[in-house]
Amino acid sequence: MTDAWLGIDWSGSKAARLPGIQVAEALPGTAPPRLLPGPQGGGLWRRTDVLDLLLARHAAGQRVVAGFDFAFAYAQRDRGSYFPGVEGAPDEVRALWAFVERLATAGGDLYGGAVYAPGSPVAHLYLTPAGRGAGYEHRRRRTEIACAAVTSPHPVFKCVGAANVGTGSLAGMRLLHRLSGQAAIWPFDQPGRLTVVEIFPRLYFMRTGADPRAWRDPRVVDAALAGHGSAPYAGPALDTEDKADAVVAAAALRALSVEPRVWAAPDGEPAARREGWIFGVEPAKPGAP
Repeated sequence: MTDAWLGIDWSGSKAARLPGIQVAEALPGTAPPRLLPGPQGGGLWRRTDVLDLLLARHAAGQRVVAGFDFAFAYAQRDRGSYFPGVEGAPDEVRALWAFVERLATAGGDLYGGAVYAPGSPVAHLYLTPAGRGAGYEHRRRRTEIACAAVTSPHPVFKCVGAANVGTGSLAGMRLLHRLSGQAAIWPFDQPGRLTVVEIFPRLYFMRTGADPRAWRDPRVVDAALAGHGSAPYAGPALDTEDKADAVVAAAALRALSVEPRVWAAPDGEPAARREGWIFGVEPAKPGAP
């Protein structure tokens, strides 16, 4: 039996303290998730604080499912490589995480910006503040293609501007590199005592008919929570989108994790072994590109 479900809204920012990181915890039953304060000043989190939290829960013997809103890998099936044309490019997911770690190792608090900085062997594949790389493409993983039936995630190689998921994913891959062997990282591993999954909070709003753009409205958040079997939110004001996303994601994890079909969704997608899978996404329909 799971002891806690953690919905974690992540950040790839270079800042020392990260208001964009929010951690919400759902406990067994139907009580609404609560936001956990971070150990930094003002209750903020650093990325390594989240890592420490997971390892501490694991050491204490708790059974935890933790969801992170970053891409666990890049598209691979479409071009047969994460980094087409790059000599010595990794060809499986743990090698990818180690590759990212080697390029970004000097970045404090798991920051991943060195991966796309000028001089990096893969910089030309990214869209960054320095411009559009010569090899940048709008590539999509199989799970993103399947998710587009409800809502479409943004490109993982995009590391600038609005909806920048790329920088957070690089920081996340550094986190996964540290967790590999200590946590079950799904779907690459079978679920275990500490299981880490990829989440997409926008999807969890939309699965219930709630509009994620209306997160400021408590009635919308409560409707999303109700759609995942949770009582209405009862904590401090959800005054940022990150907080609302974390709370709804925690409730969604609690509800979805009891459904065997959710865990089985990537079984029919061989690409998921290298690309990962968003928790709660239905398999793509036959004939999808």
